[in-house]
Amino acid sequence: MDQTITRWINAPAGGYPSLDAVMQAVTNFGVPLLVLLVIVQWWSKSERLHVRHVCVSAGLSFLLGLGLNQIIFLFEHRVRPYDSGLTHLIVSPSVDWSFPSDHATAAFAIATAFLLDGLPKRGIAFLGAALLICLSRVYVGTHYASDVLGGAAMGMVAAVAVSALYREGSKPDRFVTGVF
Repeated sequence: MDQTITRWINAPAGGYPSLDAVMQAVTNFGVPLLVLLVIVQWWSKSERLHVRHVCVSAGLSFLLGLGLNQIIFLFEHRVRPYDSGLTHLIVSPSVDWSFPSDHATAAFAIATAFLLDGLPKRGIAFLGAALLICLSRVYVGTHYASDVLGGAAMGMVAAVAVSALYREGSKPDRFVTGVF
């Protein structure tokens, strides 16, 4: 089923130049753009300290999720779908293992942090972007569908862990959110 879904999502790749360009842009610039959007919110005019707390939570979730992925990579060596002849690759090949997707982990860590910490409108916008990033990773041929699902789950787990451990109003939070 994973291979079937992956093939289905990747099937149009290379055949529709405009769609290819959009998906390549999302795959290449989606996560850096999300990070930039989180950084820009540091100077939010409304609920400044709360928004700053959420920005820090999102950053910590991002880092924790990607760190956990590196541990998984030590034990899980899943070959990329283009290396197994399953997909048509329309971006540069990746150098690490396929499972889990770092892009999905990063995007879902950010979106989940915003949703968990009480900024639902921003969280839903980030969630929409995260879903598009995940779709793009399969479309361009660099991941299986289950890779992005695993990455999304890892991002959510990281955000839940950070939410449980990094409390708004704590000494470290007051110190960090008071910068600038």
